[in-house]
Amino acid sequence: MILVSACLAGEDCRYDGKSCLSPAVRELVRRGRAVAVCPEVLGGLPVPRERCEMARDLEGNTRVVSERHNDFTAQYTLGARASLFIARANHISTAVLKSLSPSCGFGEVYDGSFTGARTGGQGVTARLLVENGIRVYTEDQMPPIEEL
Repeated sequence: MILVSACLAGEDCRYDGKSCLSPAVRELVRRGRAVAVCPEVLGGLPVPRERCEMARDLEGNTRVVSERHNDFTAQYTLGARASLFIARANHISTAVLKSLSPSCGFGEVYDGSFTGARTGGQGVTARLLVENGIRVYTEDQMPPIEEL
């Protein structure tokens, strides 16, 4: 089994109420080889919701904040923990997550300026999964379905 971002599977759960359909990811779910999760929704956030990015506070801690300067770090953390629980319950060792997302981004995320600028790093969920031994890919990095 593979853990995948629900928006990549075609669920309209992004901050803007849309999906980011990846036909390959949808096929994994259709074949029963993947479990789709949306960490933000699991963390209690609505659809649609305020757009968020990763940012550093004055002490240098990473936070998840919205354009309106609301801090949603607690909800993103709760959603990450719920995603990890689901992964463990399903004996999952691989995840395919949405690139650049403050939850799911892996290797690169938006930098908190809301200008489209990027920085190296991982979203809250991606980081927690990696820390717990789960291999993470983005939709742009994932190997062919047959190799997953």
